[in-house]
Amino acid sequence: MDKNRYELGLYEKAMPNNLTWKEKLELTRESGFDYLEMSVDESDEKLARLDWTQEERDHIKETMIETGVPIRSMCLSGHRKYPLGSREEAIRNRSLEIMEKAIDLAYDLGIRIIQLAGYDVYYEAGDETTRKLFEENLKACVEMAARKGVVLGFETMETPFMDTVEKA
Repeated sequence: MDKNRYELGLYEKAMPNNLTWKEKLELTRESGFDYLEMSVDESDEKLARLDWTQEERDHIKETMIETGVPIRSMCLSGHRKYPLGSREEAIRNRSLEIMEKAIDLAYDLGIRIIQLAGYDVYYEAGDETTRKLFEENLKACVEMAARKGVVLGFETMETPFMDTVEKA
């Protein structure tokens, strides 16, 4: 198969967490990958990336240029803690805030795709209500992403809600 017909990315969590962005991008290139996939999980450290200043974002962009390795996708699993389908309005509002900030970060860094974890809820039991709330909020997320030209995708998960490609 011709490698030039497609690009392969390396997931950030496949590397030690203590590496700098420059080291991660260089290691991505040295390992034969074309781009890095950024992680924004439910940890405070990773969620804080959504609030990076313009200077911090510019530094990441400069590092991508310097290394020749872009960050082309984002795995946004912060919604495990703050799910789009939560019964609690405050949590749903936080999930939409996370989504908006993730889209803005993606737009600023040139990230093309945000991969969402396929959960309506994670730390609570899902039912028809959580599925309906998820669907309503997903529509809002799609509209936000479309305005910035960012594509949203789903990762299938281990729960019945979205455990197959057909359900995604």
